[in-house]
Formats: sequence, C-alpha cells, structure tokens
Amino acid sequence: MGVTAPSDARPRGTRLPRLARRRQLLAAAQEVFVAEGYHAAAMDDIAERAGVSKPVLYQHFPGKLELYLALLEQHSEVLVDKQREALESTDDNRQRVAASFQAYFDFVAGEGEAFRLVFESDLRNLQAVREKTEETQQRCAELIGEVIRQDTSVSDDEAHLLSVALVGMAETSARYWLNNYGSVPKHAAEQLIARLAWRGISGWDLTRS
Repeated sequence: MGVTAPSDARPRGTRLPRLARRRQLLAAAQEVFVAEGYHAAAMDDIAERAGVSKPVLYQHFPGKLELYLALLEQHSEVLVDKQREALESTDDNRQRVAASFQAYFDFVAGEGEAFRLVFESDLRNLQAVREKTEETQQRCAELIGEVIRQDTSVSDDEAHLLSVALVGMAETSARYWLNNYGSVPKHAAEQLIARLAWRGISGWDLTRS
C-alpha cells in the first residue's frame, strides 16, 4: 500500500535547491521507515510521500540503504550534540547529570520518532548500521567520561566504564518512559533517574560539587 503524500507536498516537477530537496527526501523517508520499518518500506512509497518521481529520488540516493544511513547519521549527530550541549550548559555537576538525562528524554520525545532509527533499528545485523549506532553510544559516553575524569578521583578506565553505564541507563529509561507514556510526567521521570544516577556518581570524591 502506498503512503499518501502530505497536503503540503510540492507538485511533482517543482525544482528545489539540492540541499532543500535532500532535506525533503530525508523527511519523507523517515516517516516511511518509522511507520513501515526498513524492510517493508519501498522507494516508491518514499518518492510518493515526498511528492517526487523515483528518478528524482535516485538522483540523490542510490538506494534505500543509503537513505537509511543518511538518516541514521543525521539523528546520531543530533543526539551527540544534545549530550554535548547538556554537559556544557553548567559547571554544577548535579545539574550536569540532570541535563544529561534530559537530553536523552528530549531525544526520544522528539517529533517523528527519530530515536527509533538510532535505538531500535531492524538493521543492526548490517555492519554499517551497527558501527554507526555503536559509535554514537561511544561518543556520548566519551563526553560524559571526560567530565567524570576531570571532576572525580576515578581512573580513566573507571570513568569510561561509569560513562558507558550512565549512557545505558539514560537510553533504557528514556525508551521505557516513552513506551509507557503518561505513567510518569516527563520532567518527573528525568529527575527521578537523574537523582538515582547522582546518588551513585557523587559517592566518589569530587573536585567540584
């Protein structure tokens, strides 16, 4: 079954600047991938959703996998940027923890369910997808680990292990919260998990409070 084009889709044949067209195609592809899953999604559906012909779609992306990888790259960068901004938003370590968890909750609560492309891909068996998702988790962990190394007395290896654990906690709790949306308000959920993390991480000697 084809995906109906949105009411604001441009008529076929309307020329857009290349970058604007690419953004349009990626937005359409995201909607189809989230709704149908990668394997069930078809290039015909994506072209229809974007309001373009298949040749136009193939001018920008040689295949469905390239489209998916472009989306994965785009949203992975968004998550890493959110994590970086959270950690740089304050020098207070307790507030940093809260901001770091809020970044994950904001990401999973974002429009378009982009988080599913990063956290719930049905292509994890493909090396390119697996490497990108692992790289994203690693980059987030490195950002957190650097703060832990600077502001606690733990070793580099211990800081890395702690950061990996915190990333796992943030991802798992945020996804669980979304799947049970409404059971706990978003802000309360963020604060609850951040408090748990802070009670653990603050047990080490801190150079700054």
